Amino acid sequence: MNKRALETAGSEGILNQVIDIARSAALGEMASGIAHELNQPLGAIATFSQAGIRMLDRPEPMIARALDVFRQINNEALNAGEGIRRIRRLFDQEDIVRSHCRMDELVHELQPVLELLSKRCKGQLTFTCAQDSPYLSVDRAKIQHVLFSLVQNGFEAASGGSAPPEVRILVSSDRYAVETSIVDSGPGVPAESQPRLFRPFYTTKSGGTGLGLASSHSILEAHQGSIGFENLVGGGCRFWFRLPAAGE
Repeated sequence: MNKRALETAGSEGILNQVIDIARSAALGEMASGIAHELNQPLGAIATFSQAGIRMLDRPEPMIARALDVFRQINNEALNAGEGIRRIRRLFDQEDIVRSHCRMDELVHELQPVLELLSKRCKGQLTFTCAQDSPYLSVDRAKIQHVLFSLVQNGFEAASGGSAPPEVRILVSSDRYAVETSIVDSGPGVPAESQPRLFRPFYTTKSGGTGLGLASSHSILEAHQGSIGFENLVGGGCRFWFRLPAAGE
């Protein structure tokens, strides 16, 4: 196998790994979204059921059968809530396999995959990576999933204009943390979308799942990191994520 074939095979392997991480993270955020959507009404069912029990379980109770039904509603609601919590625990970001590496290593390792993405979008991708940034203690594949998702979002956001889409990756650092920026040439994030941007199932794309940014937020939170964005003066948007430097 020649060098080009080896590089292609390596890129495909990294892409498959990123896709696997994306799938797992999406399932985790789906479980989180289900828990968020259902725990509140289930809690209300439990509260009203307990109120019904108090109203019926008194010196002048109503029909005994109704009292029993309320007890059953209460028990089932509590059991359902616990079941949802068990599902959510299955997908918690607890399976992080950490290793020491630099952010520029992760970017360059993923670069062939990102360049394939750039060609598919007929865009331009540039890198500016600090070579002497501090070491991180991270799950390489999961952080690469975050990077891939943000670059993909950047190209998609910038593809609607007349000019070819452009995405820049910038890595900067201080002694405490490493910050990675993904800057696109798109129109920016609309004001009405900004408060909900990282919520599970919220999307501005037709056919989108609304899980990419939510899963990235979850992964970075599990790494004690942070993520954010800002619209740029003159157009474009910068998404960034910040990871703490590894201890000595």
